[in-house]
Amino acid sequence: MVPADVSYGLDGMGNNNGGIAMPAWYQRNIAETAADLKTDLVAGLSQADAVARLEKYGPNELQEQPGPTVWQKILAQLKDFLILLLLGAAVISLFLGETSDAVVIFLVVFLNTFLGVMQELKAEKALSALAELTAPLAKVYRDGQTREVDARELVPGDLVLLEAGDFVPADARLVKTESLQVNEAALTGESVPVAKEAEFTAAEELPLGDQKNMVFKGTMVTFGRGRALVTGTGMNTELGRIAGLLQGGPEEKTPLQKRLDSFGKQVGLLAVGICLFIFLVGLLRGNRFYEMFLVAVSLAVAAIPEGLPAIITIVLALGVQRMAGQKAIIRRLPAVETLGSATVICSDKTGTLTQNAMTVRRIVTSAVDYEVTGEGLKAEGEFRRDGTAVAASEQPLLDLILKIGVLCNDAEFLPAEAKIVGDPTEGALVVAAAKAGWARSELLTTYPRLGEYPFDSVRKRMSTVHQGNLAPRLLGEGADRRWLLVKGAPDLVLEQCQGCLGEDGPEELTAARKAELLQVNHQLATEALRVLAFAIRPDPPSGSTPVEEAEKDLTFVGFMGMIDPPRPEAKAAIRVCQEAGIVVKMITGDHRDTAVAIARQLGLAGPEDPVLVGAELETLDGDELAKQVAKVNVFARVAPEHKVRIVDALKQNGAIVAMTGDGVNDAPALKKADIGAAMGQTGTDVAKEAADMVLADDNFATIVRAVQEGRVIFENIKKTVYFLLSCNLGEIITIFTAILLGWPVPLYPIQILWVNLVTDSLPALALGVDPPEGDIMKRPPIHPEQGIFDQKARRLLIVFGLFIAGVTLTAFRLGLRETVAKAETMAFATLGLCQLVHAYNFRSLTASLWRRGVFQNQQLSWAFVGSALMHLVVFFTPWLRGIFRTELLPLTDWLLIFGLVLTPLLLGELLKLVVKERASTAVS
Repeated sequence: MVPADVSYGLDGMGNNNGGIAMPAWYQRNIAETAADLKTDLVAGLSQADAVARLEKYGPNELQEQPGPTVWQKILAQLKDFLILLLLGAAVISLFLGETSDAVVIFLVVFLNTFLGVMQELKAEKALSALAELTAPLAKVYRDGQTREVDARELVPGDLVLLEAGDFVPADARLVKTESLQVNEAALTGESVPVAKEAEFTAAEELPLGDQKNMVFKGTMVTFGRGRALVTGTGMNTELGRIAGLLQGGPEEKTPLQKRLDSFGKQVGLLAVGICLFIFLVGLLRGNRFYEMFLVAVSLAVAAIPEGLPAIITIVLALGVQRMAGQKAIIRRLPAVETLGSATVICSDKTGTLTQNAMTVRRIVTSAVDYEVTGEGLKAEGEFRRDGTAVAASEQPLLDLILKIGVLCNDAEFLPAEAKIVGDPTEGALVVAAAKAGWARSELLTTYPRLGEYPFDSVRKRMSTVHQGNLAPRLLGEGADRRWLLVKGAPDLVLEQCQGCLGEDGPEELTAARKAELLQVNHQLATEALRVLAFAIRPDPPSGSTPVEEAEKDLTFVGFMGMIDPPRPEAKAAIRVCQEAGIVVKMITGDHRDTAVAIARQLGLAGPEDPVLVGAELETLDGDELAKQVAKVNVFARVAPEHKVRIVDALKQNGAIVAMTGDGVNDAPALKKADIGAAMGQTGTDVAKEAADMVLADDNFATIVRAVQEGRVIFENIKKTVYFLLSCNLGEIITIFTAILLGWPVPLYPIQILWVNLVTDSLPALALGVDPPEGDIMKRPPIHPEQGIFDQKARRLLIVFGLFIAGVTLTAFRLGLRETVAKAETMAFATLGLCQLVHAYNFRSLTASLWRRGVFQNQQLSWAFVGSALMHLVVFFTPWLRGIFRTELLPLTDWLLIFGLVLTPLLLGELLKLVVKERASTAVS
């Protein structure tokens, strides 16, 4: 009879997606689980029952979330406030018969939309990637027979078989285990495989990483075998829950998008206001309606920086290319700049700050303490005794413990591929021996394995029997001697030991000596080392001896302590982040002690700094958590939803949050953060697709380069915006002043468009790739609320706008002494060339051009030459003179124009000198 609280296939939202919505499977024993699932522990489900359940609950797959269509992407681009204003100006131009103006504006809008959509077409595939983690086939018992079925066809109640190397195809309650170990790093962040126990039944609520009788979809079996009853499929699995979190995460605008939205609206409203004002003033002064409408359109075109949306898109795209060359792959274009605003980086520990490779660091015998050097999965390193490198072959105890570690072991080390096949902990022992020159295949040939007693969760030991002259200097000669080699949990191995090995041979293991060794084990554990004990028994009983008889009267050899060590470059990268005013926080599913030890090695936490664990975090409400995250830099034993809450709390405090990670468990937080950075080599497809950026080399230091690039891009975008706006302000003041003075309109709309799109845009693009200034990573992060402009920038732009207008109006007034056509031509020529020279003012807002270097930005030099030539062609090509309503000017007028256009540069240098003098006076 199925209990009343069992409801097949409901996930809490009424979705029939292949699970049983009953809490705490790990709190039910095997018999209760089988009864609740209406299945048989030997024969499994019948094929007919499996088909019926599949029809009822649906396939074992993740629901995909459709992305926006191409048309939706296009519409999103066209919703930009500046774009809408440009489209309005184009429609008005068509209405007034100014077809050429309208065509040019439409081309600008098309270019911006095309560039934006091309970048956005890299649609999100996070759920597709999650689905790819599912094992394509699964072994099940149906009708009492073993069958291999498509993993999509699994249903609750199926009895699945699991072996080393298998991906777990669904969430399931274990009913039988034989030394089963599962790597759950993708879900929990723990690099050490978890030993599973079918007979275990929890009496209280446990975090996912401690549910020893459960296996979870998307994790991998690393050792042993087992059987399990499927309890959840599809979206009703831990993996499916993460998929649901991804679906539930709304897209948020980046700081750059918010700033540009605000800037666009301000410029647009300013343009509309000025146009209406001038239009009404003109009508009140008796000007014709048509004439004033044309003037209003000219002002609107002058006010709107038509090239800005396309230029910023191109600047960001060029930044993406540069970052790709530095191993940082950007997936969403506006996110480039967000790194420049980052105030907090939340990093996973395993595989991000650490190497994701268990490494032996200490070997301690009853007599000697050895330090082991070397990084990662490389057979390179030294054994140091009292700080001095020693050869393992000359240290009998060290030589023996290394051999035991390799022989009592089922892992393989492939040095050419830097890869471990099998359990990572066992792999660390093989790598340690490789540093002494021992290869597993060679040792097994010399000391063949005669038998074994596999690891189990009760004994917490593994033993193997070998033959050969294994320890002649310590335990005597004998080519045919047999040896029982043991490794396992230190306390349980020491319980079986009657003696210990010293440097000269066997010694008595007194109670006091045993207590000393247990204290050594405790000390190693407090250093966050995973400790294994090693023992030996000469001449064990032959034949099929029970394990409890075989593993008696052991001789203790020593301990090995290992850890997943920090990346060598991570500490330096964190230090640079701290100098740049960026707080780095470690968020991991690993144990508290391990997290603290790594954090201290990296400089993330001191001895007295607080640590917050997942169980404590669960008790905090939003406001309390927001207070805690401001003080805590190390978070341990956290679940995926905890990571999202931490990111939310940081954002509540006003932080711009970058999140790094590589596992499935990181995906929701990667998506929630202002910018998510996934690891490219060790990262799951889920993490990569949820992230804004992928670190191709898995190097935390790459984040530092990405932060620098983000800051440089923001600075360059500011230069571009300041340059364009000061130019547009000059155009507005020029037309506005001319109207107020009763002069003819100095510039036609098509001339303004030409200046904005040709003589302005190329220098603006060149400023967008300006080399960084030297102190860029010594400045604090760009404040999240900081707009494009500050008060100082506003004053500077007004001064430059007034000066550009003054120069242009001077040329116009000089031309008016002869004809209006000549005046318009001189104003047009002066405005275009003046703004080209003016671009050099924005190489730096504080440093002199001569200090920055006139030719350091080669792109700006080429942009200046190219734009100047194109501008001059308009005046010397007859058919273009007709389109742009200009006339041929004599040499004397050109000399006058060239003199006028240099004056903004002289003004810029003078202003920087004044600012520098004032700053020096203030400091003194």
